[in-house]
Amino acid sequence: MAIEFTIYGRPGCHLCDVLTADLAALLEGMDPVVVRHVNIDGVPDLVARYALRIPVLAVGEEELSEYRLDEPRVREFLARFVNEAG
Repeated sequence: MAIEFTIYGRPGCHLCDVLTADLAALLEGMDPVVVRHVNIDGVPDLVARYALRIPVLAVGEEELSEYRLDEPRVREFLARFVNEAG
């Protein structure tokens, strides 16, 4: 079963680019992992939820990071996922 990370952000968002690069480095060599980018602009519910906090990294409804990658929290999530899957 693949882990699907979602990054909520906007085009041209420097912090979104940094979080994406940091996440890619952390996940390098992991399989199967999917990283999906969601542009919050034009989606009122997403703007209301995330506008002042982008980028936000989530898996399903669980938010793992906002602004910068919270590497310890993502590592904790990955360990939990492996334990639950194994």
